[in-house]
Amino acid sequence: MPEKMSPILSRAEIAQKVKGIAQQISKDYAEKDLCIIGVLNGVFVFLADLVRELTIAVQIDFVRLASYGSGTASSGTVRITKDIELDVTNRDVLIVEDIVDSGLTVAFLLKYLQRFHPKSVKVCAFIDKTERREVEVPIDYVGHVVEKKGFLVGYGLDFDQKYRQLPQLYHLKL
Repeated sequence: MPEKMSPILSRAEIAQKVKGIAQQISKDYAEKDLCIIGVLNGVFVFLADLVRELTIAVQIDFVRLASYGSGTASSGTVRITKDIELDVTNRDVLIVEDIVDSGLTVAFLLKYLQRFHPKSVKVCAFIDKTERREVEVPIDYVGHVVEKKGFLVGYGLDFDQKYRQLPQLYHLKL
């Protein structure tokens, strides 16, 4: 581990949190037609672990939204760079995010998905980081709440496309 990082969550702690979220989702969506929409790129690690723990059948799709570029703060403008492909009309939809920070991306996606008339839309985030929240958004399933200032990396989260591969979650000292 480079010196500029301090651990936040271990592999074991992450696994325990993911399993708990999956159990709750499986219970809440038993007998329902669930479509999971993962927000790329950061979500791929969490989403892979999450769906392997689910005990229900789901369909999975992805959307890619851009708001950060190579900086550490959201630009404030969200745009779609890869749209969903599944028909979510009259279906239960679960948006899965690696981290909710400013709330702008989730707010944009919640509004965007309404145009397809889903039955319901809920949000699952591995990390709820309240420090820079600009827009209040509902987060129905949360793995871990972080109030500490700073940038997080590992377990899919990146800084300038680096550190996603780290199996634990770290605070990056810039």
